[in-house]
Amino acid sequence: MYISRQLILVLLVSFLSSISLSAETNNIDTIVVTATRSNIAIEDATLPVTIIGRDQIEQSLARDIAQLLRFEAGLDIGRNGGPGQTTSLFLRGTESNHTLVLVDGVRINPGTIGGTALQNINPDIIERIEIVKGSRSALYGTDAIGGVINIITRKVDSSYIESGFGYGMYDTKNHKLDMGYNIGSTEIGLSVNSNKTDGYKIRTDSDIKRGYENLSTNFHIGQNFQNSDITLRHWRSSGKVEYLDFFLTPIDQDFINESSAIEINNSFNNQVQSKVIISHVQDDIKQNQSTAYVFSKRDIFDGQISMVSGNHNLTGGLYISDEEASSFAWDSGFKKDTQSNAIFIQNNITEGNHRVFIAARLTDHETFGEETTWNAEYGLNINDQWSINASAGHAFRAPDATDRYGYGGNINLKPETSDDLQFNAAYRPNDNLTYRIELFDTQIENLIEYDFAKDKMLNIGETSMRGIQLSYKFINEKYSIRADYISQKAKNDINKTLLLRRPKQSFTLNITRKLQNFDFGLSLLASGERKDFGVTLPGYAIVNLTGQFKLNEKWTVNTQVENILDKHYETAAKYKMQGRSAFFDITRRW
Repeated sequence: MYISRQLILVLLVSFLSSISLSAETNNIDTIVVTATRSNIAIEDATLPVTIIGRDQIEQSLARDIAQLLRFEAGLDIGRNGGPGQTTSLFLRGTESNHTLVLVDGVRINPGTIGGTALQNINPDIIERIEIVKGSRSALYGTDAIGGVINIITRKVDSSYIESGFGYGMYDTKNHKLDMGYNIGSTEIGLSVNSNKTDGYKIRTDSDIKRGYENLSTNFHIGQNFQNSDITLRHWRSSGKVEYLDFFLTPIDQDFINESSAIEINNSFNNQVQSKVIISHVQDDIKQNQSTAYVFSKRDIFDGQISMVSGNHNLTGGLYISDEEASSFAWDSGFKKDTQSNAIFIQNNITEGNHRVFIAARLTDHETFGEETTWNAEYGLNINDQWSINASAGHAFRAPDATDRYGYGGNINLKPETSDDLQFNAAYRPNDNLTYRIELFDTQIENLIEYDFAKDKMLNIGETSMRGIQLSYKFINEKYSIRADYISQKAKNDINKTLLLRRPKQSFTLNITRKLQNFDFGLSLLASGERKDFGVTLPGYAIVNLTGQFKLNEKWTVNTQVENILDKHYETAAKYKMQGRSAFFDITRRW
């Protein structure tokens, strides 16, 4: 399926001309932290920032965050079939290991295979997701070439108990328990979610079904003092995923993804604050039919101090990472330790209608030496309705242990480096309505790819990702409507070929209609054709419908129909995506 530009324009124009709903909503600033490592209003962010809130998460009935992210423009998903299967995310055409994923500010990208196991992160533990599109290595170091996704777990604003049960197609069963205790200066939260499914036939050339089990737990305890607070957090996702190997033999593996952290915030006065996060992250995969395994762990010290002086918000910090990665398969393996240290500084400046953000980071990588990354951004509020932003950034990604020592590894690999240019303009005729245009151009040198002819990983020289995104957003007390169209081209500039699994065009539409006791939702994803290994996968369009019934203050029922048109499509060659299916859950809150 090819998405015609004329169709997209007709859809957009119809929204722009037909939605004239009125409401009296207050223009309350939405605060984000990921874009600058400090609290700012989302309207003041010079890079595009998208937020997925708790209401949207609950209503979606998504079983993992990849199911949420695919309906966000510029976030393309490649998936090896159904629940629990390997999932890749391509943010504006960049590689799947070019997006840094954080949980409450803690890096969870594994040290072995780069890309985060999005398929194992259960949305029930999440309060909100902040997505920053554009390079952020100056703030977060390696991997943040395409952008940053910060998963912020659920907080406790009152004492409560919430439990629920869900059921759906493929004998999918979900049980959840969420508890919160908040009294005085103490906050305790616990979320437990069990998800199990028999799955479906994930391959086009096999009739074997593959299932998935996941037990997710998230716990935090926080204590507020007069001028400081301290929080302990632990997130863990563990279970078993069944899949098919290269010869279509049914096998399975156990997995553990977990993160533990202590966060300490101090406010010395109204102008000076500090934050320290000490964390331990671990990923463990064990193949049950052999002795093969993949393991990585990382200990991190991430500290910063911020000072507000006049129109300047200045932040500096220190980052220390000690990482161990090991793997064993096909009678060979590796075990490597890598240390990386960094210092960074940034300044967020506001002067009248002008906004300036500058940041720089010096990283000392044990294997690849020193690397300097930076961001320089400017924003202008022309008037109450028009604003423009321009940005430039330099980022990098150090090859991970698998790139260097795994199958086809190459110890002579160079780090990937990128230069990113963006321009965006927004028009807000009123508090409810926003039109936006975004232009982006990312150039990557020394992109790491597997060369089948030479049977090893190689730096392939120069690649580019260019595109344009058009957005429309309307929100009031009854309706939430977001429509986005993106046209992009991600290619190898050496041999002029397109990079795999990235569509050139996509269109997303998300609508929510709020009634007295019922919220109705519709999500549409239309994606153009994409290249894969030796084939061109056709485009597709899928539609999801959701409904949330609030029976009373205690009982809520959520329903979802996935792929209501029952479209057959693939985001990775020979791997079938989910057909028409229905799910529901019922939740009670005490």
